[in-house]
Amino acid sequence: MKDINWYNYSLETQAIRAGHNRTHEDEHSMPIFATSSYVFKNAEEAALRFTGQTPGNIYSRFTNPTVSAFQERLAFMEKGERCLAFSSGMAAIMAVGMGLLKAGDHVVCSRSVFGNTVLLFQNYFGKFGVETDFVDLTNSEAWESAIKPNTRFLFLETPSNPLIEIADIELLATIAHKHDCLLIVDNVFCTPVLQKPLGLGADIVVHSATKYIDGQGRCIGGAVIAGNEVIEKSIYPYLRTGGATMSPFNAWVFLSGLETLAVRMKAHCDNAFKLAKWLEQQAGIAKVHYPGLQSHAQHELAKRQQSHFGGVVSFELNGGKDKAWKLIDATEMISITANLGDVKTTITHPATTTHGRLAPETRAAAGIKDGLVRVSVGLENIEDIKKDLLKGL
Repeated sequence: MKDINWYNYSLETQAIRAGHNRTHEDEHSMPIFATSSYVFKNAEEAALRFTGQTPGNIYSRFTNPTVSAFQERLAFMEKGERCLAFSSGMAAIMAVGMGLLKAGDHVVCSRSVFGNTVLLFQNYFGKFGVETDFVDLTNSEAWESAIKPNTRFLFLETPSNPLIEIADIELLATIAHKHDCLLIVDNVFCTPVLQKPLGLGADIVVHSATKYIDGQGRCIGGAVIAGNEVIEKSIYPYLRTGGATMSPFNAWVFLSGLETLAVRMKAHCDNAFKLAKWLEQQAGIAKVHYPGLQSHAQHELAKRQQSHFGGVVSFELNGGKDKAWKLIDATEMISITANLGDVKTTITHPATTTHGRLAPETRAAAGIKDGLVRVSVGLENIEDIKKDLLKGL
């Protein structure tokens, strides 16, 4: 196979072709290397592989050709130097923390992150002597004020889950670097199709590949993209030892997902924009959260930072949890599930699902009200999605 520099090609082409190094069988589609181990020509080659003096596969906990293809492809798409794949999005965040943090370190994290991310920093890293302060995602002064001499990194999602707030990545990168901190961005809502945090100054990007990268709700996986030095010194040793490994089968599914990611993301965005505008016109809805709307507080920032506004819409119903549950239960076609990023539209009540394990005061500080409903807008006919929601409005 020709040696191609995929950085010279567009994202759509990278998503379909990068990372696949054909075997001697000259296959056109990426194969699944379903093997746990690899055979060496002799004892010396085995020794050189294990010490890292010679490149090559060793053991599928940390080296597998199918997983490597996924890693290489996603790194190209994010315009990063290197990517590591993990067994889930939470495993990817765990790897970043385990690789970079030690007892006595400090983290500044947005309040507007996935509920399990809050619990990971609070309950688990905290148990080992890492302190985390949570701040308002959009308040740059709060971010800077929270930084301490022992702060290791700043962590955020943008757009946020579930209020779809937007952080100024470039500004926060400037703040982080001024204080010798790293900026870590969860890019799951946008994917590299809509947003490239590394190009805006972020140091590390994390993904839940389970969401849009898969796109059809089939597999669990995660990824970390960063500079080669950070990966090699801090993240890769944890993967090799800790074993939060992506399976070859899941990597193969995600490779297929990447092939159609650009097309799907544009369609998700189109449907979500139409739905958000329609929801603003409906009675009983107090507020619609979608950055494509003029009413969104960070509309102009989203226009500058993203190529489109994303596929997730959330809205607040008058009447609290009772009205929210009534709406959800009245849907017929839409799937009641907490996952997002599928071609199928999904709906959930964040206060009792994705953020249900948080203390009420923590949810309130994050702005997650009992009347909030989140819709991950799929690729069905938009009029069918509206009609299904109308049953409970």
